[in-house]
Amino acid sequence: MAEILRIERTDAHVTATLDRPDVRNAIDQAMIDALHALCAELETDPRILILTGAGGIFASGADIAQLRDRRAQDARAGINTTAFRRIRQLPMPVIAAVDGYALGGGAELAYAADIRIGTPSTRIGNPETGLGIIAAAGATWRLPQIVGEARAAELLLTGRTLTADEALSWGLLSSLHESEDLLAAAHAVADRIAANDPRATRHTKTALLAGPDRHPEIELELQAELFESPEKHRRMTAFLERRNRR
Repeated sequence: MAEILRIERTDAHVTATLDRPDVRNAIDQAMIDALHALCAELETDPRILILTGAGGIFASGADIAQLRDRRAQDARAGINTTAFRRIRQLPMPVIAAVDGYALGGGAELAYAADIRIGTPSTRIGNPETGLGIIAAAGATWRLPQIVGEARAAELLLTGRTLTADEALSWGLLSSLHESEDLLAAAHAVADRIAANDPRATRHTKTALLAGPDRHPEIELELQAELFESPEKHRRMTAFLERRNRR
């Protein structure tokens, strides 16, 4: 895989670091290709994914030098949209560890994660309309799900950038950590997820991603599968034994 996306693997999770320091980790076609390759790996061998950026920046956005020359057919191809949707649909949870700027496509990559944590230096927003385009890689429908329609409209229509405290109060980030502690905090979240039953975790994510018209039936079917699982019986038996020893 290209060095612009540095990968560290363990049995439980994978950390992917965007690393294009000369352009502040801007997302170009090569980065998209690397993200697709990573998704293919995690679809085959599901593990928790931590996304982060090198050099105190998550991602400054799509690579403007490439974006400027893209035409109508490129927009319809959904170059970034397809990759970010694939990340969103990964079987296991995705954690975005956001330090510094996450703008435009960088913000939309963070929105594709299940959990976002940041630092006091985090700055996140979608300035696309100021560049003559729209945020078309998921922000117009994913951001309202995260922060609500009114706040999403304000952010996307004004093009302003949120501070870390604003992003935290809006629910766009779930916690803040010092920059030097950010990855450790992301790994702690990943470890807590990994301690749970992987199948139950995958089913929970499936239910979270399902549209409103699929509820409550989807939860009932997923729960029915889990009720027949030996792991459910093992974990509940262990819980009862621990409680009885107290």
